[in-house]
Amino acid sequence: MYSYSTFICFTQMSHFSCEDEALLQSMLRQLLQSVKEKITGAPSVECAEEILLHLEETDENFHNYEFVKYLRQYICNTLGSVIEEETEKCTSAQNQGEGSGYDTLVQHVTKKTRESKEYREMMHSLKNVMMVVVESLINKFEEDQMRNKEMHRKTKKEQHSAYYTDNCSDSDSSFNQSYTFMNQEQLQLLVERLDPAQPKEVRQEAMQTLCSAPPSDVLNCESWSNLRKHLTMCLSDPDSTFSDKILRFYAKTFSSSPLNMTREIYTSLAKHLELYFLSGENCVSTISDGIDITNPEIIRLLKKVRLLNEYQREVPSFWIRHPEKYMEEIVESTLSLLSVKREQRHLVCPTLLDPVYFLALLDIKAVWFKKWVHANYSRTVVLRLLEKKYKSLINASVQQCVYYFESCESAVATSTVNVLPQQYSSNNQKTFYSGKELQYIYFVHSLCLLGRLLIYKQGRNLFPVQLENRKDFVSLTDLLVLFIRFIYCSPTCLTTTLTVHTGNYSPAILVTEVLQILCDRTECATECLYTNTVIDALLHPIHNLLNGKEMYINCPETSLIHIADILARIAAVEDGLSLLLYGGNMNTAKKDSLTAAHTIVQFTKKLLDENISVLSGTEMLPALKGAFIFVCRQMYGTCEGLQVLIPYGLHESIADAWKKASSLSERIPTPVPGTDSISSGNQESQNIMVWEETLLDDLLNFAATPKGLLLLQNTGALNECVTFMFSRFSKKLQVSGCERFGYGVMVTQMAATSPGAVALQRSGFIKALITELWAVLECGRDDLRVTHPSSTPVDPIDRSCQKSFLALVNLLSYPAIYELIGDQEIPNKPEYSLREVPTNVTDVIDRLIILNSDAKIHSLFNYEQSHIFGLRLLSVLCCDLDTLLLLESQYKLSEVLLNAQKENIIETSEGPGNFIIDGLSVERNHILVRINLTGGPAERILPQRVLNKGTDPYPWSMFSSYPLPRCYLSEAPRKADFRQDSDLNKLLAFLKNPDKQLVWIENCRKQFCKIMKAKPDVISGTILSELIEKFVLHLSENPSECYFSTEEYEADDANVKNESLSSVQQLGIKMTVRYGKYLNLLKDGAENDLCLVLMHCDKFLKQQQTTVKSSLRCLQEGYAGYDWFASSVFLIMSGERGKTLTFLQQFSSLLISAFLWLRRLHVSVHLPIDTAESGIHPIYFCSAHYIEMLLKAELPLVFSAFCMSGFTPSQICQQWLAQCFWNYLDWSEICHYIATCIFLGPDYQIYMCISVFKHLQQDILQHTQTQDLQVFLKEEALHRFRVSDYLEYMGSLEATYRPELLRDMRNIRMQSA
Repeated sequence: MYSYSTFICFTQMSHFSCEDEALLQSMLRQLLQSVKEKITGAPSVECAEEILLHLEETDENFHNYEFVKYLRQYICNTLGSVIEEETEKCTSAQNQGEGSGYDTLVQHVTKKTRESKEYREMMHSLKNVMMVVVESLINKFEEDQMRNKEMHRKTKKEQHSAYYTDNCSDSDSSFNQSYTFMNQEQLQLLVERLDPAQPKEVRQEAMQTLCSAPPSDVLNCESWSNLRKHLTMCLSDPDSTFSDKILRFYAKTFSSSPLNMTREIYTSLAKHLELYFLSGENCVSTISDGIDITNPEIIRLLKKVRLLNEYQREVPSFWIRHPEKYMEEIVESTLSLLSVKREQRHLVCPTLLDPVYFLALLDIKAVWFKKWVHANYSRTVVLRLLEKKYKSLINASVQQCVYYFESCESAVATSTVNVLPQQYSSNNQKTFYSGKELQYIYFVHSLCLLGRLLIYKQGRNLFPVQLENRKDFVSLTDLLVLFIRFIYCSPTCLTTTLTVHTGNYSPAILVTEVLQILCDRTECATECLYTNTVIDALLHPIHNLLNGKEMYINCPETSLIHIADILARIAAVEDGLSLLLYGGNMNTAKKDSLTAAHTIVQFTKKLLDENISVLSGTEMLPALKGAFIFVCRQMYGTCEGLQVLIPYGLHESIADAWKKASSLSERIPTPVPGTDSISSGNQESQNIMVWEETLLDDLLNFAATPKGLLLLQNTGALNECVTFMFSRFSKKLQVSGCERFGYGVMVTQMAATSPGAVALQRSGFIKALITELWAVLECGRDDLRVTHPSSTPVDPIDRSCQKSFLALVNLLSYPAIYELIGDQEIPNKPEYSLREVPTNVTDVIDRLIILNSDAKIHSLFNYEQSHIFGLRLLSVLCCDLDTLLLLESQYKLSEVLLNAQKENIIETSEGPGNFIIDGLSVERNHILVRINLTGGPAERILPQRVLNKGTDPYPWSMFSSYPLPRCYLSEAPRKADFRQDSDLNKLLAFLKNPDKQLVWIENCRKQFCKIMKAKPDVISGTILSELIEKFVLHLSENPSECYFSTEEYEADDANVKNESLSSVQQLGIKMTVRYGKYLNLLKDGAENDLCLVLMHCDKFLKQQQTTVKSSLRCLQEGYAGYDWFASSVFLIMSGERGKTLTFLQQFSSLLISAFLWLRRLHVSVHLPIDTAESGIHPIYFCSAHYIEMLLKAELPLVFSAFCMSGFTPSQICQQWLAQCFWNYLDWSEICHYIATCIFLGPDYQIYMCISVFKHLQQDILQHTQTQDLQVFLKEEALHRFRVSDYLEYMGSLEATYRPELLRDMRNIRMQSA
């Protein structure tokens, strides 16, 4: 296909007259002269033609050439009318709907123009004119050639020095003058003159002529096969002049000819070398003699091998463009050469060096092989040939690795550690390689080749291999174990030994690099490394150090750091982590045998205690400690890993080490200028500070899990860790080399707890977050160059603000909200400066949410956008009912929003008119309905936030005063009586006649599950209350089921007359009663009864509280939130105060009360004092912790979605469970959730959340893509979720996880131990 520009040029030339011929020749000569370098650099005529055809695409001066300008002008005059006519026709057709766009127009006009009469005439004229022009140029070229030949004869010696330069001629010819173009007769004569039978002078002159001929002509001549034989024979000529010139010709051919030509040169050179090594007349050294690279014969040999190697490195970049058979010829000739072994020439000399030694000397890290197997196109051929014909090459490489390892072992046994020669001065050029050095170079080459081979599936399939003089096969695992043993058993390579090379060639470093590559590829790591045998090999020196066994470890600190690096990479991947934690099988791991994780953490603790004599006192000890802590960090940064490591108290050991380092850094004196101790003191101080920060970073990573955050809080280093995190966060530093995501998950984990939120505030993190928010929301970025005004946002939350919005949503959980704004009034200033930037959450509420004054409105540059941002944030926050009650009690949210709606009413002469419908009024209407209606997805109707097209854009009723319009209220559910159900009667019979406790409890649970699966609607109303009353009564009377000891409490109303309820509790009571009346569960007077219930609960539970010393606001007064569980029980009991109190007293003795009834363990005596003082509830550090662990195992896609969003399952689950799923589930499902946990056990609370995530899986994945996962989970109810539908799934989770979960739940009284 011709390019478009070429087509235009040719078209113009069809109208040239004979008078224009001279001008055309001049212009064409100028064009060719300008592109002379491009043409002469082309390896063939075809390539030169291709360059000319695409000149417009590659030459930026194309349109400046006179030839092109002339053609362009003439085309406008000749074909302009045709093009315009066709264009006008197509345009008319498009206007009538027949066309399909610009591309179609161009194609149509081009087609019609080429079919026109004018175009045919142009093409006919073009052929005639160009034939004349080209013939004239050729004649001129031949004249130049004759003149140059005469000059060549006169100045032969001068021209001889110029044969190998590619300088262009200064004559008028546009062709390269360094080549001598030859016809077939001349080439045939050249072949005859190169015959070895010819005199030396004749052959030398012929060789000179050959070097000046274009390689493409030589390789395409009819006598090439004979010429090839002659050249191969000349390579063996004793006179180095011949071989040097041939190699120079080969090099020129390699650099300027296509693969179809160079492959023959390469294969002939490889075959020559193969025959050379197999012949008995060569002068190749023996291994023991070494190699003297000043020996002329060795120099010639190395030149040939180097030329081969350079071509090997370059050819992969272009052989894909040629037939596969060409590549296969090159590969096979190479492998055949390298497979030449001593047994093939045992009659000559069995100890001579093989070709691979010379190749390794020039390419020690086997770069050629790396490039050959990089692409699948060539890798398939290479590995197929290795498998079918040349597996001996792989066997030899493995054999060399085994030989080197045995030599290392022998050196250790004989106390001769240095298996390599002494150092050479790097200032002197190395000219001799001893036998040991050659063996080591070949070992490095083999190691790199095998390491690259293991990356690919076909390469791994080559194993096992059979070695010489050995019966056993070497498997893939055997090879990996051998590699690992090099890390700690081989001596350190002296880097100056191989002075001609660059880089580090220590076996430990080379093996570590290979293993790192394998670790980074999942399939490779699974097949190669994730086996107990490999892990045991890695841990072998650690086991010996722990057990006090003596063994030789070269540079133990460095070797162990390499091992730690590999272990950390293994632990960073799910399958590798499972192998370290459970020995490869979680279910069948033996309890009496310690897995790798136990060994690693034990060794790490001993390192921290400096309890290993071999390693104590070394300079690298801090680095070694840090490396192994990092391995542990990959484990304790996950829920399942932390469970394994908790018994060792690693967090305490790291905290102790940090406190020690911190005290040391404070003692270092300030260096005095002018003293000798300045540099050493600064270095010591810097090392201690680095170690201190490393330990802080390690402690910080405990915050990646809920339980780890509790452990971090108990160390007392939480504030320092968060400050350190903020400093790294501000500098945009990566969490770690193995961490894919940032600090988002840790921040969200911390924000779910009171101490974490306080630490974030003290560090300045929250201030920085709010300042960044204000910059993008109101001010715009200072460092952004404004070239045009920013576009008006079309989304409620503009994309520029989305990141800040989600960060605030992640941050503002109820524990954080209570600590950050509790008992704080908003400023409500009379005036706000435009430069006044909010710095805390209270300021955000004041400036963006509660805009109740003109001063606040006028202080905003983007009032509507900023206020909508605040309202959207408020909508998300109010989904947490505790947050809603707090905001309502402190700031009268409803009143503020209703007043704003009133101001949005159009005033008419007749009085108030319609509401102004805009983004703000629609958002406020949605929030007012959301915060004043309680109920699940089927129990309340929330107005949409979008406007519809048509005459009625917003069909929802707006209001500016209560009560709410009826359109938002769903029909109340009707009560049904299921007393006649046989299964229910059977369950009631069990409850009335308890017998043997274990059998009775099991029978009740089975019957409950049967009813729930078949007829879940039966368990509701009075039946539900009766069921849970009797079941809890019997459990509380059984000492084995009573987890908490409780004191007798008389629920006398006179005892609570002096008690008072907070404003939050009072609002919660009103919300509960309003919901209960909607459900037809409560009657008039229920509000007073609920008040008494909550006051009795407060008094009853205060008897079981301990005194704590803490600055946390949530611990200074009573329970910070509202008691949603007690309110739920009050509704289940249909508002009967006595039954509710009796049930709660009995229920408080059971383990399940710790997790369903959050108020139960507030600063409780039943918790360890450090846990009680932490302000972190067991529902977070136990339930939420296991929710995350099970979610990762059962729903990995959902878990990954949380990680990518920076949100945590623990935070949303804490919100769901704290408010007993109010507003997320319908009342019937809330009752089933409570009943299920009471009947089936506290672990069902965890299974319930996992079931919810399973139900929401597709939605979660979708909202992760739209980057609003946290908003979706907080705002959206759980539509179509029924507990009964997932009861069977929960049962399967119980069968797998119950033993571990219940054991940990029962251990909450000693959780921090």
